[in-house]
Amino acid sequence: MKEDILFENIELGNGLNLENRIVMPPMSRSKASDDLIPTDAMADYYARRAETGLIIVEGTIVSPMAQGYPNSPGLYNEEQIEGWKKVTDKVHQNGGKIFAQLWHCGRVSHPFYLEGKLPLAPSAVPLQGKVPRGKDLEYGMPSEMSEEVIFSVIGEFKQAAANARKAGFDGVEIHGANGYLIDQFLHWETNQRTDAWGGTPEKMSQFLFKIIEAVKQEVEYVGVRLSPVGYLHLEENEEDKVISDYYLKQLNQYELTYVHNGSIDDKPYQYIDGSVTQYIRSLYQGIVIASGGYSAESAREMLSRGDADLVAIGRPLIANPDYIERVKTQQEIKPYSNEMLAELV
Repeated sequence: MKEDILFENIELGNGLNLENRIVMPPMSRSKASDDLIPTDAMADYYARRAETGLIIVEGTIVSPMAQGYPNSPGLYNEEQIEGWKKVTDKVHQNGGKIFAQLWHCGRVSHPFYLEGKLPLAPSAVPLQGKVPRGKDLEYGMPSEMSEEVIFSVIGEFKQAAANARKAGFDGVEIHGANGYLIDQFLHWETNQRTDAWGGTPEKMSQFLFKIIEAVKQEVEYVGVRLSPVGYLHLEENEEDKVISDYYLKQLNQYELTYVHNGSIDDKPYQYIDGSVTQYIRSLYQGIVIASGGYSAESAREMLSRGDADLVAIGRPLIANPDYIERVKTQQEIKPYSNEMLAELV
């Protein structure tokens, strides 16, 4: 019988071997303590899913100014490092591989989370709408980052990567997707700068590249999650394609562990060729992680076509901690429902 492509081994870089092609993507659950420290319940939650080829934990903020949601775990102080050690230890004891996702929300935040300070952004362009997760707050005008602040935030990503290594993570993913800070530099709507960090695709990409360079000084295995289309917290704009065309080609020079699609593959975009994952694959020559509404069946088809090397399976892994075993043995997959977000199961 031909081997199931979902359960083929794959090597990410030099010596990082995954047992299968299924990735647990970052899914923010807002279940850290009030001090933004990972809890024992979080350690158990991830450990139960250690059969997944690779776990990428929920967005983990790199500094107090990076927060945009309640109870998001951090990775900028010793207590948080110790909390994450409990998580990585349990996952490793169960035979899993686990990456941290380094996150800065940028303008997708509110002074409520930032001790009264304005959120940071490449340009003073406000996000419209209400802050989610139960706060009756409106997004407002962010503070345009000075060059000094830009370099300071790059340093925060570097330190968070060092902390991730100390906490026992196998690698890190840089969150450059979904309209958060790095992604804000990569779109015309949110980056209206005319200095060295804006105005052209080359300049707009520098913040991403400098963070990659800084993080790679601390951690061997570094992936990046990207949304080349305006998928979340941004207006869709086909003129952004010239920016993503540029940075996706340039990423071939950085010896990344992977590029992870942060958009949704089952939504059509008229100005790119094929799905978002296929678009990334057409320009980036390394390991690609597909994302967006895949089932085991559609994931097999996508992997068999060569559109990507790994596939992120999100909500089914929330509903089924034993998802890998269920797929292997052709058991029924319990459907996901929003009520499942209330507890870490």
